[in-house]
Amino acid sequence: MTQTARTKRTNFSRTWKVDLYGSWGDGPSASMFVGTHIITLSADENANLTAIIDGENQATIDRAVSYLNWGKEAGSRLEVVREGPTEPTPTPTPPAPVALAVPQIGKGRAHTLHKIMGAAGLPSAQHYGLAAAALGEPFPLTTLSDLTEREAVTVWGHLCAVYPSAREIGQRVKAKTAPAQAQAA
Repeated sequence: MTQTARTKRTNFSRTWKVDLYGSWGDGPSASMFVGTHIITLSADENANLTAIIDGENQATIDRAVSYLNWGKEAGSRLEVVREGPTEPTPTPTPPAPVALAVPQIGKGRAHTLHKIMGAAGLPSAQHYGLAAAALGEPFPLTTLSDLTEREAVTVWGHLCAVYPSAREIGQRVKAKTAPAQAQAA
């Protein structure tokens, strides 16, 4: 019977319980208990080794190997608790993108923007085209109330660049609406 080589590598893991003893002199009575550790060494499908000592991941396997060698010395105990193949480390999947609600400027601020555009001399039929041009959109927008704060700032900057009087008009419109807003509050 011919055996074929395995084509798929599997992860392998072995866990030991190590009771460590040290000596402080000669003779059997000079032995003292140092501590117990649970050590797991694992190899992944690429033969990369990792170590866990008492539930804590280790940066290298050196300390784990040192404890295992110490556990093989006379007076210490080394016991295999578990061994065998483990599941391959799954490739992490990126989290699904979360669509966060981005606040929009709303109808009130869109109305104010329309008033400023009209007072600056831009015909109402071109308000949506100017906003689209400012945002680099190929077609006129359907509404200004759906603009985000960042988009509104971009549109405002473009409007002021094309119609320099827009800043002054904006200050006058803001001054007129401030008393009305104070009365509403």
